Amino acid sequence: MILRKLRLQRGWSQEQVAELTDLSVRTVQRIERGGQASLESAKALAAVFQVEVTTFINQSGEHSMNDHQQPQQQIEVPSAQNPKVSAEEKSAINYVKGIKEFYGHLFMFAIFMVSFLITGKFAHPQLKWLILGWVAGLIIHGMVAYELLGSFGTQWEKKQIEKKLGRKL
Repeated sequence: MILRKLRLQRGWSQEQVAELTDLSVRTVQRIERGGQASLESAKALAAVFQVEVTTFINQSGEHSMNDHQQPQQQIEVPSAQNPKVSAEEKSAINYVKGIKEFYGHLFMFAIFMVSFLITGKFAHPQLKWLILGWVAGLIIHGMVAYELLGSFGTQWEKKQIEKKLGRKL
């Protein structure tokens, strides 16, 4: 999520980040989705974004420690060298991502409808059912994207886990 935030702050595409870091676009996408960055990838990203390497390593919050070591309480203050993504920012980024995906879905629908119109395929007897199903999918996708319809996202998962545990996660 931090990679996506930094990339969007600079107005860069995933392809531009890949080119600047000499990583593949697929690697950039994987790290943006929460995948673990290798040390080499983290160093390349840190150099391009001018942040600490630790920004891209161990994003899950898990710290490797031996059994005899006690965890230390540390309060990390976000800085220009060590940026963080707040829960509010994460929510907003995911919201906009959902809307973007919906617009992509809507665009593909429009392209197919124009191609059907140009080729004269509207006369096909099964097409009306295809279009009806696609429109229903678009409506549901739009309702989920604009948060009018609840989804089984991370908030739902967290709520269900807390319900099962009987306590806050």
